[in-house]
Amino acid sequence: MVRFLHTADWQIGMTRRFLEPEAQSRFTAARTDAIRRLGRVAQQEGCAFVVVSGDVFESNHLTGQTVRRALDALRTVPVPVYLLPGNHDPLDAASVFTSALFLAERPGHVHVLDRAGLHEVGDGVELVAAPWESKHPGRDLVAEALAALPAGAAPEGVTRVLVGHGGVDTFDPEWRDHATIATAPLVRALDSGQVHYVALGDRHSRTEVAGRPDLTYAGTPEPTRETEVAPGEVLVVEVDPDAPAGERVRTTPHHVGTWSFTVLDREVDSADDVAALDGELAALTDPDRRVVFLNLRGMLGVAEHARLEQVRQRHRDRLGALVEREQHHDVVVVADDDAAWDELELGGFLGSAVEEIRGTAQQPGTAASPVLATVETDLTERTAHPFVAGRPDDEQSARDALALLYRLSGSGS
Repeated sequence: MVRFLHTADWQIGMTRRFLEPEAQSRFTAARTDAIRRLGRVAQQEGCAFVVVSGDVFESNHLTGQTVRRALDALRTVPVPVYLLPGNHDPLDAASVFTSALFLAERPGHVHVLDRAGLHEVGDGVELVAAPWESKHPGRDLVAEALAALPAGAAPEGVTRVLVGHGGVDTFDPEWRDHATIATAPLVRALDSGQVHYVALGDRHSRTEVAGRPDLTYAGTPEPTRETEVAPGEVLVVEVDPDAPAGERVRTTPHHVGTWSFTVLDREVDSADDVAALDGELAALTDPDRRVVFLNLRGMLGVAEHARLEQVRQRHRDRLGALVEREQHHDVVVVADDDAAWDELELGGFLGSAVEEIRGTAQQPGTAASPVLATVETDLTERTAHPFVAGRPDDEQSARDALALLYRLSGSGS
């Protein structure tokens, strides 16, 4: 029986557009700290080694600080670690794995699977590597490594693990640059005992291919996007090469991730809906390490919309990120809330401006007024709100202006 830890897609140095600088620095640190956490899992579970199935780094163009911090984290892992270059960090002329910094400071127990084929990594254990040598290989690297093996089953007493990176044809039939991994040859090799486990990387969700635990993507140890399934995990793999096919492998996931991604699709049509959303966001655990994708639909008066903006801002400050993509945001501001405007007791130019803008907001097809253009220009300068005066949907522009005017007036503050 051989026990080891399978992981992939660390992508050290990854950046996310929706993270502010402070959150990005914590996100970056978490990806490096995940190395330490998975090292503790390897030790606690009695793993003989760790195999990383590609994309150790986000790219080959990283700062020395980023690489050094990753190497410092790797230094804490108490068992040998085998790194496979993937499509993000291939073995090209600029490879991080051949850089002077990496070669000088690489811990002795950390090894790069820098050539295709068999690597003897311990007593009775062989890794079959399929490293990426460029970002566009144009061929199935895993199939090539498999075809180069001696025909027939692995020698008695030898556990053989194939380490590859990329999309498989059952999920991604036209994966990047014709580098799709063919599944059928892998299944035949597993059934015949030519290899005993296929450790794949690239898919950030933990996934069994063809329903087989011996042909698996480990996923990423820290989440990267909201669509991932079972992210933030590593796999402890037990292989018994002498067991019958279908019974040789057992995998156990262990959660090591600290960040999470949440999608909230909500209707907001009343003050109660806004309050419920506020409570739901407040109840989220670990808010500083949570990214929330907020998809809102509904129709609100100016007062309720002002409260919604306060809710958004408060939780934007608490969360790792609050992301509202334009294509998933459809909240209409209703401009006919007389009571809300009466409470403000606006007079002078501002009161007249509000009345004129309300008229535009309530009459679809009304041409933009000089007052609306003036107010939008002033609000844009004060708030960086992207108003566009004179656009075809001036009634919507007017409603946006009213909502912001109401909020800036101090109501509900």
